[in-house]
Amino acid sequence: FFLAYVVLEIPSNMMMKKVGARLWLARIAISWGLVTVVTGFVETITHLYIARIALGIAEAGLFPGLLLYLTFWYRGRERGRAIAALALAQPIAMVLGSMTGGWILDHVDWLDLSGWRWVFILQGAPAVLIGIATLLWLPDKPSEARFLAPDEREWLKTSIDKEYADSGAKKETARDQLRAMKNRKVLYLGVANFFAACGLYGFSFFLPKIVQQLDPGYSATNIGLLGTIPFLVGAVGMLVLARTSDRTGERRFHVVGLMLLAALGLFGAIVFRHDPVPAMVSLSLVAIGVLGYMAPYWALVAQVLSREQTAVGLAGINSIAALGGFVSPYLIGLFATEDDVTVGLYFPIGCLVVCAVMLAVLKVPRERTADGLPAERTPAKV
Repeated sequence: FFLAYVVLEIPSNMMMKKVGARLWLARIAISWGLVTVVTGFVETITHLYIARIALGIAEAGLFPGLLLYLTFWYRGRERGRAIAALALAQPIAMVLGSMTGGWILDHVDWLDLSGWRWVFILQGAPAVLIGIATLLWLPDKPSEARFLAPDEREWLKTSIDKEYADSGAKKETARDQLRAMKNRKVLYLGVANFFAACGLYGFSFFLPKIVQQLDPGYSATNIGLLGTIPFLVGAVGMLVLARTSDRTGERRFHVVGLMLLAALGLFGAIVFRHDPVPAMVSLSLVAIGVLGYMAPYWALVAQVLSREQTAVGLAGINSIAALGGFVSPYLIGLFATEDDVTVGLYFPIGCLVVCAVMLAVLKVPRERTADGLPAERTPAKV
C-alpha cells in the first residue's frame, strides 16, 4: 500500500492543481471507497496484495491535496486551526472505525460472508458517497464559492496572495513545481516527518494488539471500544493545541513538545503493558502527541514554502513521511514477540525523539499573531 502511495503522491498533487480540487478529490474518494469494498471479496493472498497496491494508487495525494486546498482558502495565521479541523477527521475515523469494526467482526456474517469481509464492504461504501457529494458541491477556489459575496471572494483572494512574494509573478510549469524537491527545506522537513510518521503509524496500526495484550480475554467489540479512548482524548488535545499555536504564531516548539510527549506515552505503554488504567493513560498521551502535532507541523511547512513550492512540496514531504508507514509497522512486527507486541515500540520511540531534535534546531519565520502584532520575518534555515 505505502509503496504505491509514495510513488504517486507528487503526480497526484500536480494533477489536482491542473484539473481542480473538486474533480480530483472526488476521484480519490470514489476510487478509494470502491477498492476498499472490493477488498472484502478477495480470495487469495495475491488478491489481497493487488487490492492493497490498488488502494495505495487510489488514495495517493489525498492528504497533501487537502492541505494544498486549504492554502487557497486560509491565511497563515488561521491555517493551524483549519488544518486541525481537517486532521480531526483522523481521530473521528479511528473512533468510528474501531467501534464499528469490532462490532462487525463479532456480529455481522450476512450472506454467508465472514465478519472481516463486511468490515471492508461497510466501511468502504461511505467514501464513495462522500466522493459523489464532493463532485456535486465542492468549489475549486474562493472565486467559485457561491456562499461568499463578490467582495468577500475578492478580499480573501487578495489577502492570501499577499502572503506569497511570488504570487502572480509567472505561470509555473511542471518543471518549476518539481524544483521544490531540490529545496533542502522540503527534504529536511520530509525526513523529520518520516520519523514522526513512524511513531504515528506504529501507534495506530498496533493499538488493537496493545489493547488486547492488556487482557487476552477481551472480545473484538471490547478492544474496539477501548481503542476509541486514546483517539477521543487526542482529538480534544489536537483542537486545543491548534488554537494555542495559531494564537501565539508559534509552531516549532509545539511540534517538538508533542513529539516528546508521544515518546513518553509509548514508553509508558511498555512499562504498564499489563495494567489497563495507566496503560490507557499512556496511550492517550501518545494520541495527543501524534495527532496534536499535525496542525502546527503542517502550518509550519506552509509557512516556509513559497506558493510555487506548495503543490509538490506538500506532496513530497508527505511522500517521505509515508515511508514511515511502511518501515515502522514492519519493524515493530519484526521485533515483537508472540506474547508481547510492546517490545517493538522502542523503534517508534527513538524515531519520535529524532524528529523532536531535528525540528528543535530548525529556524523558521514567525507569523503575525491573532492580535495583529508584527511577526519576525527572517528566512527559514536548516
